[in-house]
Amino acid sequence: MAIGRRLFADTSYDALSMDDIARQARVAKGLIYYYFHSKRGYYLAIIQDSVADLVASAASGVGLPPVERVHRTVDGYLRYAEDHQAAYRTIVSGGVGFDAEVQAIRDGVREAIVATIAEGAYGRTDIAPLARAGLLSWVCGLEGAVLDWIGRPGLPREAVCELLVKTLGGALRAIEELDPAHPAPEPARRDS
Repeated sequence: MAIGRRLFADTSYDALSMDDIARQARVAKGLIYYYFHSKRGYYLAIIQDSVADLVASAASGVGLPPVERVHRTVDGYLRYAEDHQAAYRTIVSGGVGFDAEVQAIRDGVREAIVATIAEGAYGRTDIAPLARAGLLSWVCGLEGAVLDWIGRPGLPREAVCELLVKTLGGALRAIEELDPAHPAPEPARRDS
């Protein structure tokens, strides 16, 4: 799985053959077919395995107060991306063009992060469509910022975490302005 994460992060899906994968893994090609049935099956297994790790890392700290949980979620997400760059790239921007199953897996990650943030910010995951759209737009921005950060090292993780938490505060304030039924938590509020 680790070899597949690296290969698919560094090479497009179409450019990799099962022979390449088997050679890099130092196993017989038939063994990969036995466990995964096809290159696509292997790719989907890698995505699903990576997603499980990312979501678990980001969602840790369930029992923490909401503000600490948001910081923990963002920091966990960044730590995962920093420590597993190939897997992160595979999840967010890896290979198969538009593939409904891959897109569903990526959408599942986004929904899990939105739910984690909603729980931390509002104390619930059942939020109105506008609030969901606002949080989802923040998550998509997070993905782009993290891809840029791991591609251009220089900023410390703590600075990126603080920036992302502050932009989340801005998103929460915008959501409240447009939908008062979803008030921004106290730490996200600014005195006028």
